[in-house]
Amino acid sequence: MKLFNTLTRRVETLKPQQPPKVTLYTCGPTVYDYPHIGNWFAYVRWDILARTLRARGYEPDWVMNITDVGHLVSDADDGEDKLEKGARREGKTAWQVAEFYTDYFVDGLRRLNTILPGRFTKATEHITEQIELIKKLEENGYTYVISDGVYFDTSKFPRYADFARLDIDEQQAGARVEYNVEKRNSTDFALWKFSPTGQQRDMEWDSPWGKGFPGWHIECSAMSMRYLGSTLDIHTGGIDHIPVHHTNEIAQSEAVTGKPFSKVWLHSNHITINGEKISKSLNNAILLEDIEKRGLPLAALRMHVLESHYRSQSKFSWESLEAAHNRLNGLRAMAALRWQPIAVDRDNSADIRLSAQDILSDMQNDLNSPAALAKLSALQARLENDLVGSNELEAFEHALELFDQLFGLQLNDIPDITSAQKQLISERKKARDTRDWAASDRLRDQLAAEGISVRDTAHGPIWHKIS
Repeated sequence: MKLFNTLTRRVETLKPQQPPKVTLYTCGPTVYDYPHIGNWFAYVRWDILARTLRARGYEPDWVMNITDVGHLVSDADDGEDKLEKGARREGKTAWQVAEFYTDYFVDGLRRLNTILPGRFTKATEHITEQIELIKKLEENGYTYVISDGVYFDTSKFPRYADFARLDIDEQQAGARVEYNVEKRNSTDFALWKFSPTGQQRDMEWDSPWGKGFPGWHIECSAMSMRYLGSTLDIHTGGIDHIPVHHTNEIAQSEAVTGKPFSKVWLHSNHITINGEKISKSLNNAILLEDIEKRGLPLAALRMHVLESHYRSQSKFSWESLEAAHNRLNGLRAMAALRWQPIAVDRDNSADIRLSAQDILSDMQNDLNSPAALAKLSALQARLENDLVGSNELEAFEHALELFDQLFGLQLNDIPDITSAQKQLISERKKARDTRDWAASDRLRDQLAAEGISVRDTAHGPIWHKIS
């Protein structure tokens, strides 16, 4: 299996440390508000990664964090904690906000039919691990304390700029982050933030340096290494994490262990709407509920995600989502052929198996879902004309199982229609044979009202369910 490694900027063959196990860590959500479709694009993409690993025979040991404290509104380690901001907005405690949006997020993953990670790790449940990691950094001489917290001295980590290929010499104070005059270097970042004087936060803990809360970056390092070891096989996240969050994770982790933090780094590119990045401030943050209000299934969003490569900047529009829905319906019509094999003197099982193998090969080639879907659509077009012969049914059903394993579109879950509905189709055929068009139209409309569409072929009527 090959993946594009942000660390080396090239496609590489995956070499897990302890195959078939693959340790996989995903930067999860900051649970202070509803995720928008830009967020969901990324999480569906990492679901596709986990699915492809499984299809390839690997066993992903997958951990995803829940950031429920410490993520400030500015990458400069200042401003308000997003959870505190959410609490003030909703008139709740930060704990209540975190619980609500954590539950919403996990439910959203289920609604999108994603594989759930083996473990969700909450930052608030791993304060001890974060403090211990900061203490090790302190022992190794990487930290200093200023008025608002404990900071990592990036000048003491010579490889700091390598991952994001930053030009530190040209990076003036405030060019990447807002400048704190007490910091030794503009790239230094907070490991532990002190609670403001005279103010009691909803979320704060005692530490060797004073009461406060962890920095955003230390959370991922502490939790990932707690469950997956010093070196991960794969670390995933958004492309916007490269210059700050993931760069900081590497620095603090490797400063403690002296080992590579992750062998492979995968990053999901941005999603745009009308040429603009999705942002709540631009009022273009579409939610899952907005899609459902338009009468579209969330499976259409999953299809739309698959239509773009995870490394490409993807464009969202309602028109493209409708097109994805139509494409999904076409695949569902193909899948319904498993219930309607025809008696023909042929056996194209080898061709069906070859198509499935080619689709798997595309997914194993850096998760090339657009190429894989193109081959799947070509198979659909062939079968729409040729249908599925009785001799080909076993190969076709195995192919459907693979497609669901890879894409999660639940094609193999489409049930057969009822005996009563089959009787309506039979009566419609008799009406057409006798040119009773009024009866034929009435029966067609009755079937459509039950979500069943029928097309006539040389082998008789073929049905599929409308989503």
